[in-house]
Amino acid sequence: MQAADGKRYLDFYNNVPCLGHCHPSVVQAVSRQIGTLNVHTRYLVSAVDDYLDSLKATLPESITNIVMTCSGSEANDLAMRLAKQATGGEGFIVTEDAYHGNTSLVTEVSPSIIKQGKLPAHVVAIPPPSSAVYGEDIATGFAAKVTEAIELLWERGFSVAALLVDTIFSSDGIYTEPRGFLKKAVDVVHNAGGVFIADEVQPGFARLGEAFWGFDFHGVTPDIVTMGKPMGNGFPMAAVATRSEYLASFCSDVGYFNTFGGNPVAAAAGQAVLDTIQQENLQTNALVMGHYLKTRLQSIASQSAYVAEVRGQGLFMGIDIGKADNKQIPDPLKTKQVINGLKAAGVLIGAAGRFGATLKLRPLLTLTQSEADFFLDAFVQQV
Repeated sequence: MQAADGKRYLDFYNNVPCLGHCHPSVVQAVSRQIGTLNVHTRYLVSAVDDYLDSLKATLPESITNIVMTCSGSEANDLAMRLAKQATGGEGFIVTEDAYHGNTSLVTEVSPSIIKQGKLPAHVVAIPPPSSAVYGEDIATGFAAKVTEAIELLWERGFSVAALLVDTIFSSDGIYTEPRGFLKKAVDVVHNAGGVFIADEVQPGFARLGEAFWGFDFHGVTPDIVTMGKPMGNGFPMAAVATRSEYLASFCSDVGYFNTFGGNPVAAAAGQAVLDTIQQENLQTNALVMGHYLKTRLQSIASQSAYVAEVRGQGLFMGIDIGKADNKQIPDPLKTKQVINGLKAAGVLIGAAGRFGATLKLRPLLTLTQSEADFFLDAFVQQV
């Protein structure tokens, strides 16, 4: 991408245009559709139906219905309402630094953006699945915390509606290992009468390489899936995918309509993204380039005074930055210096985690080795 002053930047942070800025396939699809028909969702349009079929083909067979929205916030808001209706519960379990959106309802389950006060009584936040918290048995420890959260909700007078997690725990600092650790926690929630909501806004759409969805990476089947940002390569679109009975129950009490969610131009953008991922083998590229990046970064970490740990999967990684005299102590100031140093070198990157000391890498799915090397050369100069 190029700034107004002509300087070129490698975008290593922005997962919204997952195929790259102004990818020709998306540009052509959107231009063609907006020149043919751009209408709200009162009408049946084959382009929308075809896209929904394509999207459902990537999901588990039990996920039979999709409701289109315009943003991930809208999607998570609807998902929470569906969960409450399906279970009769009011309680939600999230992680301590989670972000799931900015509607009034979803803000209540987004601890990372609540600057003052505390979470409402019907929301319990548990530590993210890190070895620093749970030791070697993350699966058992994380499931035990979910059990404790359910018990705490009961003490407060709430039954559990859902465990809601971003399946790569992006805002918490990026946690993926060990693969499959989520299953025990999901079983606990199901046994308590709740549902599992997989927030795939960040990890979904082939980014993890080994799996198209984050829940697939962990071998679990969600009851509700939410998605957004990258599904239209920057075109505003999002969705909730779920079981038909959940929607039937919900709609028997409350109607739902979204004027622009699922409009044909959005469907054209979404179809172009799915087609391009397949035609350009971008899931494989995420796997191969992700492995290359992680291997090189781990080598850098072994020699760096600042890089404490490299985590992640595919083209979604977290790099913990620590103090020079003890790199296990998070250093948000040094992290900011690295971010600004990379920007000066022509690489855009951001931070995550409780202390803002985890660099968050989300390069485009089209990443080439020369682009990866450009980042690595710039990064090693900062650490």
